[in-house]
Amino acid sequence: MEELKGLVVEREAQLIGVYVFAKDEIYRGIPLGKIRKSEKVWAGDYVYGHITEDDQFAITSIAPRKNFLIRPKIANVDRAIVVMTIIEPEFQSYLLDNLLVIYEKEGVGIVIVFNKLDLWGEEEKKEFEFWKGVYEKAGYPVLKVSAVTGEGIEDLVNFLEGEICIFAGPSGVGKSALLSKITGVELKCGELSRKTRRGRHTSRGVKLIPFGKGSFVGDSPGFSKVEASSIVDKREIKDYFPEFYKYECRFPNCTHTNEPDCGVREAFERGEIPESRYKNYLKMVGAFTSL
Repeated sequence: MEELKGLVVEREAQLIGVYVFAKDEIYRGIPLGKIRKSEKVWAGDYVYGHITEDDQFAITSIAPRKNFLIRPKIANVDRAIVVMTIIEPEFQSYLLDNLLVIYEKEGVGIVIVFNKLDLWGEEEKKEFEFWKGVYEKAGYPVLKVSAVTGEGIEDLVNFLEGEICIFAGPSGVGKSALLSKITGVELKCGELSRKTRRGRHTSRGVKLIPFGKGSFVGDSPGFSKVEASSIVDKREIKDYFPEFYKYECRFPNCTHTNEPDCGVREAFERGEIPESRYKNYLKMVGAFTSL
């Protein structure tokens, strides 16, 4: 019986969908043996098995994972597309910085995307340029796009080719609309709550959509609040701020809060590290003070 390689592209309750590379089709996945009894199968898992007589994919083994995200539960993510907006809903730098720390910890590549470009006036354009400078200085690609007009979509697609990508960010920023624009698959899009001007959650479970050659993209539940410290040890959070790397401190275990001869704090005081990034770091590690 021919052993085939597949990728779990859907996992919700007992439903498992497996994209089989050799067939270029998605089959219902059925775990066998010890996989069924003792191992969990998640979206993003590379699996091996065979196609049964009733046209299902029998999963006999799971390849080792290179990473595993908790929310949403998905394995082997190459890149996180973190979608934000300047308005509707308003940009939240603290939420973004927490997401960046979590994905940095998991070794996931990151692209920051500001959607709803079609709604921007002059003030929003200026604000985007400010935040673009902040995050490009930290080493992240920053794009502006519109799911409505399609502007900037081609630049975004260039980051997706040959990768397993997850779209993440607050509810209401247009993740599902962007995915629909990119893949041609119509996904349910949420509207902003009139009361809070924040998005309503529309995505349930995880579903990866095959896109182009060897590319898979998926939506994730919207975040209203994320605390990196619930996932990452507070003492390690400093390791996931890339712009801190180039500065030296007197003490190798410096927390960049109140130690003498701290290169990071001195860089902040010289204006080399943006105030928002340093303040958000202090808030994450529970050392926030007014600066």
